[in-house]
Amino acid sequence: MEKFGFIIHPLQVEDVARKFPVCDFLPGGLVESIIKLIPPFEVSKITGVRSELGIEAEGWFVGCPLTSRQILELPTEEVVEKIVAAGIKAQKLGAKIVGLGAFTSIVGDKGVTIAKELDIPVTTGNSYTVATAIEGTRLACDMMGLEMKRSNILIIGATGSIGKACVRLLAQDNKYLMLAARREENLRRLAAKLKTESGVEALITTNLEELLPQADIIITASSAIESLIDINLLKSGAVVCDVARPRDVARQINLQRNDVLVIDGGIVEVPGQVKFNFDFGFPVNTAYACMAETMILALAKKYENYSLGSELDVEKILTISQLATEHGFKLASLRSMEREISLQEVSRMRRIVNST
Repeated sequence: MEKFGFIIHPLQVEDVARKFPVCDFLPGGLVESIIKLIPPFEVSKITGVRSELGIEAEGWFVGCPLTSRQILELPTEEVVEKIVAAGIKAQKLGAKIVGLGAFTSIVGDKGVTIAKELDIPVTTGNSYTVATAIEGTRLACDMMGLEMKRSNILIIGATGSIGKACVRLLAQDNKYLMLAARREENLRRLAAKLKTESGVEALITTNLEELLPQADIIITASSAIESLIDINLLKSGAVVCDVARPRDVARQINLQRNDVLVIDGGIVEVPGQVKFNFDFGFPVNTAYACMAETMILALAKKYENYSLGSELDVEKILTISQLATEHGFKLASLRSMEREISLQEVSRMRRIVNST
């Protein structure tokens, strides 16, 4: 039996109540003050992961009790110490590899220091997240009748670990790339590297409002706490793959725009009869790709550091994608805001787009 751990944390104060219902009745600031004092703990045991090759694995969700805001605003050393403590908890439970979930994967040097402090390997899960985000985007574009090679593709959070890898992979087949991030200097460096490597001259901006109306396809993977995208600026018929957690696209889009297809990025089906024993809002046997990467590495007995640092290895992205297929992981049906998107919905959306 292979064993893994995965570190999770509450994205927002409201998420704390999923484990501690009493927090629903307390002020947000008080909740954050309380959870900051709680040591990392076992949230649940994960059972029933079974590869199509017959290999079985079990694991644990380990809670790192800090919200996204706290992870971004508290001193980096303090946050890293808390994440390392969560990793040690996973070790003690029996994990042979541990994955860093959500904002724990972006702290400091994106897992490198944390890996040095633990006796088991570490992954952010970002390689498989990239692979599934691009696969899901291609599927959504096919459903909407968009040809990616002829479309303007905007990557938001382009200079981050996930965004940068998406840019490099997309540049192999697509030349109309637009890159958005907070720092212009980092964007310029990325654009220069892209031109040297792929001959693609990308448009860059630190102001989303400049490029959103031009984008046919958007992959967004920022590390922002609040929604970034002004849904009123989205082009009719656009496809948006939202990899960010918390989301970059506000939930109101389903109420205000019926001509834009937004999909949740990086959601996969896990082989076996999986019981996560913790409700994170997904249907049976599905998980985030970053969680799945940790499981895949365990099933493949590939106990080594993976997907660490700000530069993801393209070869590792291809390798984890191949291992996923071998063990029976696959892209889940397209979902938006945690609900399945039907073919009828997409057909209706296409009729609306074509009639305008």
